[in-house]
Amino acid sequence: MPLHTGPEKPDERPRAANPFYGEANPVGGMTEAPPQHRLPDGPLPPATAYQLVHDELMLDGNSRLNLATFVTTWMEPQADVLMAECRDKNMIDKDEYPRTAELERRCVAMLADLWNAPDPSAAVGCSTTGSSEACMLAGMALKRRWAKKNADRYPGARPNLVMGVNVQVCWEKFCTFWEVEARQVPMEGDRFHLDPQAAAELCDENTIGVVGILGSTFDGSYEPIAELCTALDELQERTGLDIPVHVDGASGAMVAPFLDADLLWDFRLPRVASINTSGHKYGLVYPGVGWALWRSAAELPEELVFRVNYLGGDMPTFALNFSRPGAQVVAQYYTFLRLGREGFRAVQQATRDVAMGLADRVEGLGDFRLLTRGDQLPVFAFTTATDVTAYDVFDVSRRMRERGWLVPAYTFPANREDLSALRVVCRNGFSSDLAELFIEDLGRLLPELRRQPNPLTHDTEAATGFHH
Repeated sequence: MPLHTGPEKPDERPRAANPFYGEANPVGGMTEAPPQHRLPDGPLPPATAYQLVHDELMLDGNSRLNLATFVTTWMEPQADVLMAECRDKNMIDKDEYPRTAELERRCVAMLADLWNAPDPSAAVGCSTTGSSEACMLAGMALKRRWAKKNADRYPGARPNLVMGVNVQVCWEKFCTFWEVEARQVPMEGDRFHLDPQAAAELCDENTIGVVGILGSTFDGSYEPIAELCTALDELQERTGLDIPVHVDGASGAMVAPFLDADLLWDFRLPRVASINTSGHKYGLVYPGVGWALWRSAAELPEELVFRVNYLGGDMPTFALNFSRPGAQVVAQYYTFLRLGREGFRAVQQATRDVAMGLADRVEGLGDFRLLTRGDQLPVFAFTTATDVTAYDVFDVSRRMRERGWLVPAYTFPANREDLSALRVVCRNGFSSDLAELFIEDLGRLLPELRRQPNPLTHDTEAATGFHH
């Protein structure tokens, strides 16, 4: 979550409020709003407090028009009702809420089957608050397994984790928080993600694992997980090093099983030890829920699992958080039950069709060059054509925001810091009709942008934020 600091100078000047909000004073109304940076002296009527907060939130962007975020922005009304019924249930309290715990167990079993675990009944897993927590747990398991195998050298030896430079920031956090060296494969030319052979060359006796991304944050492309495993197989033949792979399938693990059934990326590859996904991305659930699964109990060291009895019963738990609502887990089970394989296939195919169709329309405008086409994740990235000099991607992002569209503009990491791009994430609910409105608004902007003397947005910090 963002790190906030307090105001430099608290603003305690009286601020006017709508007199109609003054339920506590029906004659004079409420003429002064409560303070913003300290607790009010007394309570407010619930309707007044609601209206004040509601009005302030009106200034947020429209989540349905947010093409930066991967997270779900629409669910069916029945899911809303179920979530409201479960928002007071603590997911960790499995003894008090055994049916919620059972739905979580069923979701893990369904994912193990979906991801082709050799023995779904032997796979172990848990729900999390999202992919970031799931990645932290998977990384912890990799590090602990490495430490046990290298007990004679550890803690003197420093563990490392190999990944592409395109990984989501949670992996950099893991390496920093858990004191693991991050070894990153840089981008080269038009390769915007990990190269299998380059990853294998970075591995040594202190490598705890290699992370493969099924759906890069930067451009939506799948990393070649099967080729990565082959490179590590060859490394083991040459050196004896047995390096496990974790697949960060934050988005793609809920797309590939339905649209790319022949793609080898999951537990069918013996070297894949664990997989995570975000239920709140292409798992079609509101934030925040994620999932982490291990091939078997052998991949998850027992000493990382804690058992507590002070909530009643004997509860094994593997999580960074102790208290979190069960609503999202229930909503995930509802979505699995509601859609089934064919329903998921239809939804994900529709989003891919929208993404690929919109990418073609953007390319057809003539001012842009596609980096990806939405044919893997329903996500595509594009940049300005080489002959476009009057404006840049940050100008496009800024001007599209004026029309309500949130389209992130960002620079790529090493060794492609020279490349700046826009990215469009197509999710369930972003229909072909909305895509048509998007391309119309983008097309209307181009004559104005072409008349600029030069790009106006030179400060990338002032550009739109980058979202996973």
